[in-house]
Amino acid sequence: MPTPSSSRDSSSVSASAGSVRTIKKYPNRRLYDTQSSSYVTLAEVKKLVMDGTPMVVRDAKTGEDLTRSILLQIILEEETAGVPMFSEAVLSNIIRFYGHAMQGYMGSYLENHVQSFMDWQSKLGANSQPLSPEVWAKFMQWQNPLMQNMFSGLANPSQNMVAQMQEQMQKQIQKNTEQMLGVLGLRT
Repeated sequence: MPTPSSSRDSSSVSASAGSVRTIKKYPNRRLYDTQSSSYVTLAEVKKLVMDGTPMVVRDAKTGEDLTRSILLQIILEEETAGVPMFSEAVLSNIIRFYGHAMQGYMGSYLENHVQSFMDWQSKLGANSQPLSPEVWAKFMQWQNPLMQNMFSGLANPSQNMVAQMQEQMQKQIQKNTEQMLGVLGLRT
């Protein structure tokens, strides 16, 4: 295990130069911040994320990137410790997309929309006085139906595709029928 004086390596030097901060995860599940030369908790890693600090978590032995795993662990702790962000229905729907033909689309869709929401939230915060939790809660109550409508089309993409196909077939049948009636001189 590293000691504060002997743990400096090329990744900590580049991290201190302003690039990506490296956190090493050891087999004993401890996390070591190479920039501060100290062990950190998951709460401290969460603070780095909240502060927008670019970072990567690597396995100390193999160098494998464990960043996603640590971020998922932070989400799990947040979801189990307080007011969860995701309902069971949302989590179930996310799980259902794994292995589905739309999995890649869903991931990028969520990423784009969360980023759009973050951008919108930043602009809102920059252009107004700080919002109290009560005002924000009222605003979000108003947004909930809007968000539900926006996501309703994703609840069951195959159902939407079937409905679109049926509509196209009906239009095509109607068009063919009108053409046939026109040819026979029986146009209505």
